[in-house]
Amino acid sequence: MKIQRHFTEDNQSPYSGINFKKVTSEIKNPDGSLVFKLEDLEVPESWSQVASDIIAQKYFRKAGVPSKLKRKNEKYVPSWLSPREADEEAEDLTYSSEKTSQQVFDRLAGAWTYWGWKGNYFSSEEDAKAFFDEVRFMLATQMIAPNSPQWFNTGLNWAYGIDGPSQGHFYVDNETGKLTRSNSSYERPQPHACFIQSIDDDLVNDGGIMDLWVREARLFKYGSGTGTNFSNLRGSTEGLSGGGKSSGLMSFLKIGDRAAGAIKSGGTTRRAAKMVVVDIDHPDIEEFIKWKVTEEQKVAALVTGSKICSSHLKKIMSACHNCEADGESCFDPKMNPALKREILAAKNNQVPDNYIQRIIHFAKQGYKNIEFETYNTDWDSEAYVTVSGQNSNNSIRVTDDFIHAVQGDRDWDLINRTDGSVNKTIKARDLWDQVGYSAWACADPGVQFHTTINDWHTCPESGEIKASNPCSEYMFLDNTACNLASLNLITFMDENKSLDTNAFKHAVRLWTLILEISVMMAQFPSKEIAKLSYEYRTLGLGYANLGGFLMSKGVPYDSDEGRSICGAITALMTGMSYATSAEIASELGPFPGYQQNSKSMLRVIRNHRRAAYGHEDGYEELNISPVPLIIENIRDTNLGIEAQKAWDLAYQEGQKHGYRNAQTTVIAPTGTIGLVMDCDTTGIEPDFAMVKFKKLAGGGYFKIINQTVPKALSELQYTNDEVSDIINYAVGQGTLKDAPGVNHETLKKKGFTDEILEGLEANLESAFDIKFAFNEFTIGREFCLNNLGVSEEQLNDFSFNMLGFLGFSSDEIEEANTYCCGTMTLEQSPHLKEEHLSVFDCANPCGRIGKRALSVESHIRMMAAAQPFISGAISKTINMPNDADVEECNEAYLLSWKLGTKANALYRDGSKLSQPLASKLVDEDDVSSEETLSEPENLIEKTINIAQEAANSIVHGSRNKVPDRRKGYIQKAIVGGHKVYLHTGEYEDGSLGEIFIDMHKEGAFLRSLMNNFAIAISIGLQYGVPLEEYVEAYTFTRFDPAGVVQGNNRIKNATSILDYVFRELAVSYLGRNDLAHADDTDVDFALGTGADEGTLRNNEIPWKLVKKMSSQGFLRGKGSDNLMVVNSSETYSAENTHVSDQPQVSEAVISTTSTDERMNQIKNARMMGYEGDSCPECGSFTLVRNGTCLKCDTCGATTGCS
Repeated sequence: MKIQRHFTEDNQSPYSGINFKKVTSEIKNPDGSLVFKLEDLEVPESWSQVASDIIAQKYFRKAGVPSKLKRKNEKYVPSWLSPREADEEAEDLTYSSEKTSQQVFDRLAGAWTYWGWKGNYFSSEEDAKAFFDEVRFMLATQMIAPNSPQWFNTGLNWAYGIDGPSQGHFYVDNETGKLTRSNSSYERPQPHACFIQSIDDDLVNDGGIMDLWVREARLFKYGSGTGTNFSNLRGSTEGLSGGGKSSGLMSFLKIGDRAAGAIKSGGTTRRAAKMVVVDIDHPDIEEFIKWKVTEEQKVAALVTGSKICSSHLKKIMSACHNCEADGESCFDPKMNPALKREILAAKNNQVPDNYIQRIIHFAKQGYKNIEFETYNTDWDSEAYVTVSGQNSNNSIRVTDDFIHAVQGDRDWDLINRTDGSVNKTIKARDLWDQVGYSAWACADPGVQFHTTINDWHTCPESGEIKASNPCSEYMFLDNTACNLASLNLITFMDENKSLDTNAFKHAVRLWTLILEISVMMAQFPSKEIAKLSYEYRTLGLGYANLGGFLMSKGVPYDSDEGRSICGAITALMTGMSYATSAEIASELGPFPGYQQNSKSMLRVIRNHRRAAYGHEDGYEELNISPVPLIIENIRDTNLGIEAQKAWDLAYQEGQKHGYRNAQTTVIAPTGTIGLVMDCDTTGIEPDFAMVKFKKLAGGGYFKIINQTVPKALSELQYTNDEVSDIINYAVGQGTLKDAPGVNHETLKKKGFTDEILEGLEANLESAFDIKFAFNEFTIGREFCLNNLGVSEEQLNDFSFNMLGFLGFSSDEIEEANTYCCGTMTLEQSPHLKEEHLSVFDCANPCGRIGKRALSVESHIRMMAAAQPFISGAISKTINMPNDADVEECNEAYLLSWKLGTKANALYRDGSKLSQPLASKLVDEDDVSSEETLSEPENLIEKTINIAQEAANSIVHGSRNKVPDRRKGYIQKAIVGGHKVYLHTGEYEDGSLGEIFIDMHKEGAFLRSLMNNFAIAISIGLQYGVPLEEYVEAYTFTRFDPAGVVQGNNRIKNATSILDYVFRELAVSYLGRNDLAHADDTDVDFALGTGADEGTLRNNEIPWKLVKKMSSQGFLRGKGSDNLMVVNSSETYSAENTHVSDQPQVSEAVISTTSTDERMNQIKNARMMGYEGDSCPECGSFTLVRNGTCLKCDTCGATTGCS
């Protein structure tokens, strides 16, 4: 083939016009620990830090790269193109990692050129050189990227001589046509990302069930993904040849799922990517449909049950130890009312009896705490690992016959696999409702439309298409493979904001050739795949950044023009790719399976061409007519005309020469490769957020508007000042100067100095939320502790809200947040016209106040606009709001079918347990008020009832009065603006014997009522009513005055004065920290902890420390003489002799999983536009929906193939 130069000059380096820079690549876990680091790597200057990290971490070869190389001259291969190997005669030979991006570009392009030369793809050496240069330029300028396995494997042997023993792969020799077993692991790479494999209804033989797990493992190891239709396996009710019943489809799917979950592709690349497909008439289809729903219910049970058990068991333990009785009475529920109450509460929540009894026995032995692990709903947590079905995408295969049966409310037969008889007959609509419910509940299974897929099949004489790859874009015969590459549409936009069709066609031609060469040079994991890939030579060229391209043009994603632009670009790409395939066939011949399928393939090409010309009917052998291209909707009519010309050329050349490839294009999710190209959007997807958080070289992020937004605003004729105002509204001012609510003036009143404010300002520009800037690192730990009165525990608590602690209301914080950090949406922004809002609509509502989002129908119609011009299919997420119902899921599936798409994968917001809802059920401010559902009972009646109940549960005795001279304390607080003084009186053993409640400056009625109520409580205490009973009765009572509590370091909010009083008593006398809102900071008299125990702080004098905590009056002024400071771990008598009337208590460490920090990270990730899951590789909460898969915007990990 002749190769024209479009981007490069002859005899000039393709990198000559590209500036390079040296950067350091670091990827860290959220806790700051290092995942990966490489210093002084060289990348093009225009590359972002994320793109630099991706190529460094994912695609650089980490070992075995020799510092000195020499050529291995081959006959008929130009010397500049000959393979290289280590120069072992060189004295200073060393081996290390790839360090520059040029090494990677040269490795890939060189290997493709080398194999292209050996396969006779170039007309001359000059054509080979032009090919080599053009490809390197396009890689360096992020115009296109191949799928990840190409980056991992291609060129390692050609460029560096890296090799290893065979891994059981096969290839077909392009010269002899013979199937050959590989004797090398890298001489021929495995560049294919997508595989479809078959399975036989056989347990252990080749092609059977256990053999498939081995074949899958071989693919996962090299970073590829695979899909299989498991419908050949017999159902659980079908018999075996030796008697008995089969284990059934689901039992084997669970084995395969567990095997896939144990494999990390390449060890470091990503987890296994797998698709499981089952036909709608399989006997076990109902169980398959609800598989993930059932497994997610198990996760919910594990998480909820573990937390319920942990909570109740700890309360039972506490009830055993917070008892004032003697001997065994504390462990007997008949004698300990608090224990009885906690046991009954635990039993009501189904806590097992043996666990309850175990904890009581544990307490008897002196233990005060328990180990009971709790689980969380993170998708990579132990809870999810425990259940099955989490390592694959699931899809059902439905035919038009089934859809018609649903529409007609007819019966549907489930067919046995062994003899074809009817296993069961059910209502088609009932089965369809199960599909809709499962998709609504857990986003699985997806639906693949079998009839439509096979109507567009280019090789039907060779068999049906039964399955797809994990992301659903590659659909072809079983035991075939596809390698992908995606064009970055933004890089083909000219100065007029139109697609540069000449550059685009040139790129399509070159990369169709590259993917064809990749088929010839590849090795495959099985004989069948090697043979069929050689015979059908399927390719997967596609594009990325459609959403960014449309937004840059100022065209809404959900518009007729947007859909027509999508259709025209797709038509131009596929038409040009098929034309190139025909051109290659003119020189090297069509694919071996072409002659058998030529009529069908030309029919499919004619249907593509007919859609490009905008015809609504006249299609050949299609059950559903496609959505045609309407050129009139496009302002750039040249794009539509070029698309039509491309299909004219494809059909004319195909008639003459046939085609080299059975398929040429797909639209992949472009996960990792989308990041390495710095794409704003992936595949055919819209954007997911208006404001992005871009990574900095030294760690951290900075906040910028989506780079296509300023371009779109300019295209929509907004002035520079208006654009600046709109962007500031979304991104924020980055300062609290002159902010409403929280600003420099109000902060200075709280004690902030100019120096502290200066340090705070330095961190606000990149802040996602101002609450995150108010921490010990920006403000200073000493300042927080000494000046603001924040405790150590609060500083160490990730969820601690310092602004709320300082007295700012949630409204004040939110107003300041909007001013400083922006809204992260363009809704309600200044200057922006209502008719332009649709240009900036994203897949989900943006920011805190965003309401707009693309509709379900808009996603489906965009897919339908592209599908008539794609050989394969489209990987795309169809986002649904949380309030969508089951019927809407079914309607979305039906709309996809009616519009001629090949598959549909729905994702309803919040349908995964691991992802919190974007919308709250209850506002956070309401949660803290702890509302009760019923009106409070009459106060006097409630007192009588609880006193009677308590009296019935204790042994009656005489009144135990408190001593005439007694200990206690006074606590002053302000509850809802009203001063309350609580006085306590104690017995000699420290237990509570009386209380007094005084209200400062209150009306005589309320003050007297509180005083007499306190006397009644005191009498009850002295007659033996346990304090626990009063606490349970009066906490959470609700009446005014109520609200914020000031002056009490433990209690911050109360629903009434009684709620406050008994919270305080419970915390102080019962150790009920669950009723407190803050950690213990007010009683600070221990001499250090840990290694500092016994150390006096700030040279404090011991007797002064004692005076802080003892009453000089009570001790008749002898406190400093008769009391001494002792180590907290020891007890001394007056003679310094150790005594103890209690057994030594063992402190078992509490082992619980703290979820507060994680939930905050998840919520913040959701507000930033991410999914809320943590990346299984780097731990960052930057996963976004990517086609039917997920990708990490931090490290580039993806659950898909690309």
